[in-house]
Amino acid sequence: MWRYEKRLQYPVNIKTPNPKMAMFIMSQYGGPDGEMGASMRYLSQRYAMPYKECKGLLTDIGTEELAHLEIVATIVHQLTRNLTPEQVVESGFGPYYIDHTTGIWPQSAGGVPFNACEFQSKGDPITDLVEDMAAEQKARSTYDNILRVVTDPDVCDPIRYLREREIVHFQRFGEALRITQDNLDSRNFYAFNPSFDIKTEC
Repeated sequence: MWRYEKRLQYPVNIKTPNPKMAMFIMSQYGGPDGEMGASMRYLSQRYAMPYKECKGLLTDIGTEELAHLEIVATIVHQLTRNLTPEQVVESGFGPYYIDHTTGIWPQSAGGVPFNACEFQSKGDPITDLVEDMAAEQKARSTYDNILRVVTDPDVCDPIRYLREREIVHFQRFGEALRITQDNLDSRNFYAFNPSFDIKTEC
């Protein structure tokens, strides 16, 4: 069960609309390395995690990603509010506008809709945690790319915050991987690990 606090995890106060910038940032809402996929990844993977501390970490970070989804949606909303038809056309925002007006809808910067193929839940703790570390690095790289093209300080500020959280999550998943490896019945992390499977007679 979750308890929702009616505030953003980090404030967003954008004064100048910029639909072209919104198209870039939208990728962190529903793109291949975005916050929606991150949340679904971790909240799905937690069920197969055999260690309580690591399961709690997946739940905590998966929940925080929902908060990040809300921050990204707020950025996109504020960048696209009160647009004139001329701004829509001149910015290249027209194709999105025709389908969704200025509603928030999950897609990549290239216009590809979000789907469950954006994240993985394999059921093997080593596989899932390595996936999670890679996902955090890919999200960090995407935020780096956004910061290379964004000039508005009102937009850069929350984007930098989100980027910092990707680094923290990467480190926390590294800790979870070490905990998992320490609990294995074999020092060979790439060998079959029957301790992860239900014990049955052969």
